[in-house]
Amino acid sequence: MKNVAPAKDHIFVRSHEPSTLLKIKGAYRTFRKAERRIADFILKNPEEVINLSITELAEKSEASESSVVRFCQSLGYRGYYELKISIARELVVPPQHIYEEINLNDTVASIKEKVFQANILALQDTIKMLDNRELKKAVEVIAKAGLVVFYGMATSAAVALDSAHKFLRINFNAVSYSDSHMQAISAALLKKGDVAIGISHSGSSKEVVEALRIARQGGATTICITHHIKSPITKVVDIKFYTAARESTLRTDAMTSRIAQLSILDVLYVSVALKRYEESLRSIEQTNGALADKKF
Repeated sequence: MKNVAPAKDHIFVRSHEPSTLLKIKGAYRTFRKAERRIADFILKNPEEVINLSITELAEKSEASESSVVRFCQSLGYRGYYELKISIARELVVPPQHIYEEINLNDTVASIKEKVFQANILALQDTIKMLDNRELKKAVEVIAKAGLVVFYGMATSAAVALDSAHKFLRINFNAVSYSDSHMQAISAALLKKGDVAIGISHSGSSKEVVEALRIARQGGATTICITHHIKSPITKVVDIKFYTAARESTLRTDAMTSRIAQLSILDVLYVSVALKRYEESLRSIEQTNGALADKKF
């Protein structure tokens, strides 16, 4: 049979947006006024920035050279040159699929395409944000943990519950809490060798941040999954993961990032399961058997 090229009618093309720009967006609300001006200029003119000196960027963004340096360092770069090289390297990528804005005249078929493309884009962008070293560290500590606790409020509570369920299936002592009192109580009882994972899109959920702070104080390893770099939750954890998502008229970035949150936790779950493959397989088979007995 002859190979047929896939149809392109529903492909949305966009310019590649590098993880450097995603990092800037994630940290945007933590910037001071001068840093926001620098961020605004870079986000609007990434191609131009790679040809500007630090003095020229400072002038165009109405900021000082020292503000540019601080801005770069706050994002994890040693200086402006390193940030500029990062943007230049990541801009040289072929066009990819795009998510287009949903509008009032869209058909159900069009909405289907756009919603799925938005989720695909969130996953593609989140991959760029994930640090493999952080993933490896998280897998190591979770695999050895005596207890793994997931904390989440509101929509993140469902993600926390789903993850606890997965780890329970491979015979981990795993639990999730969405009640603030239960979060605080459980966190106070955690100790060295335990792991507390907090999920908060904003990174500012007071209950989750406080639970992680208490857990860390007791010696537990703390991990967060959030969208916002330098948010309060990042100050109380040992390992950080960031999602990337965009807002639209009817879908907030929190909705789209939920898919990315689940995917990060799935990476951790599968990696940990493979580290103890035989035991994980036995546990899944046993739990499958127990669930089969429940069927009528």
